[in-house]
Amino acid sequence: MEVNSKMMRRVAELCAINGASGSEDAVRTYLTSEVERLGLSWQTDALGNLIVQKTGRRIPAKPIMVSAHMDEVGFIITSVDEQGYLHFAPVGGIDPRVAPGRTVAVNGHPGVIGNVPIHLLSKKQREASIEFSDMAIDIGAADRQQALEVVQPGDMAYFAYPFTQLGDNRFAGKAIDDRAGCAVLLWLLEQELQNSCTVVFCTQEEVGLRGAKTAAFSVDPAVALIIEATTAADNLGLSAADTVCDLGAGAVVGFMDRSTIYDRELVQLAGHLSREKNIPLQYKKGVFGGNDAGAIHQSRAGVRTLAISLPCRNLHTASGVADWGDLQAVMELTHAVIDHVC
Repeated sequence: MEVNSKMMRRVAELCAINGASGSEDAVRTYLTSEVERLGLSWQTDALGNLIVQKTGRRIPAKPIMVSAHMDEVGFIITSVDEQGYLHFAPVGGIDPRVAPGRTVAVNGHPGVIGNVPIHLLSKKQREASIEFSDMAIDIGAADRQQALEVVQPGDMAYFAYPFTQLGDNRFAGKAIDDRAGCAVLLWLLEQELQNSCTVVFCTQEEVGLRGAKTAAFSVDPAVALIIEATTAADNLGLSAADTVCDLGAGAVVGFMDRSTIYDRELVQLAGHLSREKNIPLQYKKGVFGGNDAGAIHQSRAGVRTLAISLPCRNLHTASGVADWGDLQAVMELTHAVIDHVC
């Protein structure tokens, strides 16, 4: 089974929505509309998590939680200077080197992240690491007063990059982490499942796994599956030993990352099902990154967790790159694990 046009359109629509940590409202509105179209009930909590009950053929003794996060990395406006430039701080883990010259959107208005041009820097300055404090967003305002007519401190700015098909089977865009995961969860809600589960679209993952912490306490699951995007690092001439995973090689399952040691039986179950059902699967090489499992597995008396991830190049930049075949593998493996986890 290949990713169909409906799934492709859904991923593109989700990636196009702006929603940084703490500002996921537009993403949640899109998702609730889709959930209501399916005739399913939903609720939100104080942190904005969207929680949906999906009924399967049987009800486990204790809930199965399946989650993906709604938020993306972005920038928060901290001040506006007298020249009309917007000063900002990152929301989530963004490498400052990827920001200069990028087009951004602020309250629907285009802007460009600028810094001191390289030909005006001294040799020492050129060799120094660039910081976000060295940059500002230019929205074309003549002065501070004109800028404040459309932007206020506390507003969010987002990378502005169109969703793009690359070749036959790959795609690029902002917010693939983790709108692709959100699309997988919507797809699951449309499927017939063996086990009932609680589907959670989490908030504030990029700034400390905050939504997942409260959601896991509320749901109180025995098992949690976290659907994510993970850095591929299979480009730019890195050796095979230095890559984390590869585009086109299937869904990614890890043994451990910086926030979680994953449940061994669940990892083994994923491997068994991938072989039985011929689902492409690769294991994450090395101990890198983290995701909502870091908060979920420590909830209450503890939760058995498994992360199933989509490989993505250029994570946390204006234009991540992923593979449709890998996304299909994530969909199929997630469905299979839910059906067989208990």
